[in-house]
Amino acid sequence: MPKFIPYDYNQTSMVVINFKDQLQPGTFEYAVHYLIDNKLDLSIFYPNYNNEDGGRPAYDPAILLKIILFAYAKGVTSSREIEWCCQTNIIFKALSCDSVPHFTSIAHFVSGHANEIESLFEQVLLICDEQGLLGKELFAIDGCKMPSNAAKEWSGTFKELDEKRTKIKRLIHHHIREHKKQDQSAPRDEEHVKQTQQAIDTLNKAHDKIDTFLKSNSPRMGQGRRTKEVKSNITDNQSAKMTTSKGTIQGYNGVATVDKKHQIIVDAQAFGAGQEHHTLQPVMETIQSRFNRLKISKVD
Repeated sequence: MPKFIPYDYNQTSMVVINFKDQLQPGTFEYAVHYLIDNKLDLSIFYPNYNNEDGGRPAYDPAILLKIILFAYAKGVTSSREIEWCCQTNIIFKALSCDSVPHFTSIAHFVSGHANEIESLFEQVLLICDEQGLLGKELFAIDGCKMPSNAAKEWSGTFKELDEKRTKIKRLIHHHIREHKKQDQSAPRDEEHVKQTQQAIDTLNKAHDKIDTFLKSNSPRMGQGRRTKEVKSNITDNQSAKMTTSKGTIQGYNGVATVDKKHQIIVDAQAFGAGQEHHTLQPVMETIQSRFNRLKISKVD
């Protein structure tokens, strides 16, 4: 039997590398690195930092943007997973110059800089236009249903939510009656008393949550041809209950719009509705407004 040099993938090795050498021209990571360092104006982020005269140095927005955009391109959208990639993946290490931002720093950057990130998106569109990558004649839209943090159990029409509130009120009265009955007929069981009181408190909170929502909101109306009430959600009333191939979720329909010429994304929005037919008009209005504002061209 021939002899081969042994190898073992499950081993750790210390290797001397140059981070810049890992970002090869022609790759997506090189394009992200080059654009952010040479083409984009990141000064729009600076007003959010107040540590000139003291405090701990912050992660450079350039570093955070590089690892976040590269992660998104790989389908990684978890801040914890992005942090892990910075610890273990050589391309992430190259883009971040071996820094490992904590997942809370990554999450805060994304959630706290929505306007600045949208401005960067528009800067990229301008670069694409300069390079002749936008046809500006034909667009295509496509949606992807995404779950939100809202629980679908808190969804319903106003009538359904009112019925749920009434049912909870009956349960509260039932527990209170049982509590009083037990106190009168049996020795006091402190643990059982505690559990009963916890059940009553939980039901009271649920009742008050529904009651506050119904008093401070109006029924949510759909956007179809025949306007009718759709289910509201107490936790996130902009989200919607929608059916996917993996079951029913409470969430949003993320709609991306691409320019036909080179499949450049020119717009992305989230809609709280499962159907996409009513999204065409607001999407086109947004694109027209953006293109006119950036003086790319007018969309007819």
